[in-house]
Amino acid sequence: MKKVFVAGHRGLVGSATIAALSRLKSYRLVTRTHDELDLVNRNATKELFMKERPDYVVMAAAKVGGILANDTFPVDFLHTNLAIQLSTFEAAHAAGVQRMIFLGSSCIYPRECPQPIREDYLLTGPLEATNRPYALAKIAGVESCWSFNRQYRTRYLAIMPTNLYGPGDNYHPEHSHVLPALIRRFHEAKVNNAPSVTVWGTGKPRREFMFSLDLGDAIAHLLGLPDEQFNRLTSPNVTPLINIGVGQDTTIREIASLIRSTVGYEGGIEFDISKPDGTPRKLLDTSKMSQLGWKAKTSIGVGLTLAYEDFLRRTFGD
Repeated sequence: MKKVFVAGHRGLVGSATIAALSRLKSYRLVTRTHDELDLVNRNATKELFMKERPDYVVMAAAKVGGILANDTFPVDFLHTNLAIQLSTFEAAHAAGVQRMIFLGSSCIYPRECPQPIREDYLLTGPLEATNRPYALAKIAGVESCWSFNRQYRTRYLAIMPTNLYGPGDNYHPEHSHVLPALIRRFHEAKVNNAPSVTVWGTGKPRREFMFSLDLGDAIAHLLGLPDEQFNRLTSPNVTPLINIGVGQDTTIREIASLIRSTVGYEGGIEFDISKPDGTPRKLLDTSKMSQLGWKAKTSIGVGLTLAYEDFLRRTFGD
């Protein structure tokens, strides 16, 4: 039985990972809340790793947020994520962790990337300005995986998921990502009988959305790969980077309409073109994961229904 430390187990990705791994009998899970362990603290993190000696690590802890949060707190998104990553990588190496999966984000790719986005497009152009500090921190995480693999022959893998939503999401009205933010806005508009809901930007950008529990299954799939396959993904000769997504995207305008229908709101939708659109399009090439035998299963319709139920349960206790 392998011991797996899931960093950030209460977050969107971490909780999905716990759900997926808990169904399997081959893993013993180790977790710590932020109050129990602040991953920014390098000494405390190393002490935990040396005590528990996890075989595998899923690095899902991070400071995350939407466009407004990234634009308002750039230092926090850069420095906090760098500190968490440095602390965790050092501790994992010291404790002899066999496999680590580091969670990045599709925002690491250039703003004007050809579509769909392949892993080898990394560092081929300028980043989107509104989330550049966060993206740079995550790029540093990818480079850390590769650097440790080259220098110490570790087996650290960076995975780049597309935009996520689902159980455990952050529904903050200002600092959340677009889909959970819209769920909250449409629900509040419904409750308050508001005539319309305002959506940032033009509604034209295209986004790919994946249900978080599907990502948890993808992580379980990767951790369960035979050594020969996992070793190829983390060879010192290759960038240890793999995209995870659903293979199709939709416009913000279309997703807003779907959320309106899911919530049962009957008012209008207005677009505030004075607000930024962000990256025009982010559709990931997921052929590597497909070749490894994994594909996302949850449709956007089913996923939105489950996400809205989670929002009601967690936010209002309905």
